[in-house]
Amino acid sequence: MDCPYWPCLLCAFFWGTTWIASKEGVKHMPALQLAAIRQFIGGILYVSFFLYKKAPWPKGKQWKTIIILSILNFALSNGLSTWGVKYISSGLGAILNAVFPLWIVIITFFRGEKLAKLAIMGLITSFGGVCVIFYDHLSDFLQPDFRFGIFLSFIATISWAFGSLYTKKKAATFNPYFSLGLQMVISSSFLFAITGATGTSVNITSIPAISWWAIAYLVIIGSILSFIAFIYMIQKLPPEINSVYAYINPIIAVLLGAIIFGEVLTVTIAIGGAITLFGLFMVNKSIRRARRLLLENKS
Repeated sequence: MDCPYWPCLLCAFFWGTTWIASKEGVKHMPALQLAAIRQFIGGILYVSFFLYKKAPWPKGKQWKTIIILSILNFALSNGLSTWGVKYISSGLGAILNAVFPLWIVIITFFRGEKLAKLAIMGLITSFGGVCVIFYDHLSDFLQPDFRFGIFLSFIATISWAFGSLYTKKKAATFNPYFSLGLQMVISSSFLFAITGATGTSVNITSIPAISWWAIAYLVIIGSILSFIAFIYMIQKLPPEINSVYAYINPIIAVLLGAIIFGEVLTVTIAIGGAITLFGLFMVNKSIRRARRLLLENKS
């Protein structure tokens, strides 16, 4: 493609659509089982490709990193966010997922790092935006399922933040694409074990075609094409470009959720979402500025 930013555009659009596919899939089957099947198929495809290429396997401590990331990024983050949209709208799930940089700032603060003024302003702004969004959902909090969905989504987002920080700490010394496949396979094993032990899984023959179509879309678009573009993006594009997807995919999810599922799209949700994403922009800008200053000081 002539446009050098196509990976960012691809992630922005298609990751927004995966929330819709997840929402459709979990209507007809257990959410953790859907996540497990998606991760297993996607992971096997990745691993099979690198076995065919005779790529070297991870060694020693590399396995520890892969296992930890498989738990944080897939078993918890992807598994719980998929479970969460069973009880809340796909658009709301996408917005909550987008605020993971806020958790990164909060986590680093409790680790003793000072917060820049811009980061504090971003935190306050995003929190205000989330409050505006939830204004339309105050009555929903009386419903246990809605509260449970919000809880799952928050834990999923926090897990992704810890996974991002761990990835940064353990700079990639192993093929990131091969690692991604191994993480998916390992995570799917955990999820299959959980659904089997709790008796929450269903026989695969009873899974309806619509859920299989959703899984196929999530594997091909969400787990393969979008992740390849994402890894390429963070390796090749400047940070101010490769973070744009985080602002766009919630918008895609909200609009498609309203069009396809008839999810409520009010002025309050639109304004709250815009405020939240603007706060997120300020936080990301603060993080990028801090990294730039750190690199300048090192040089």
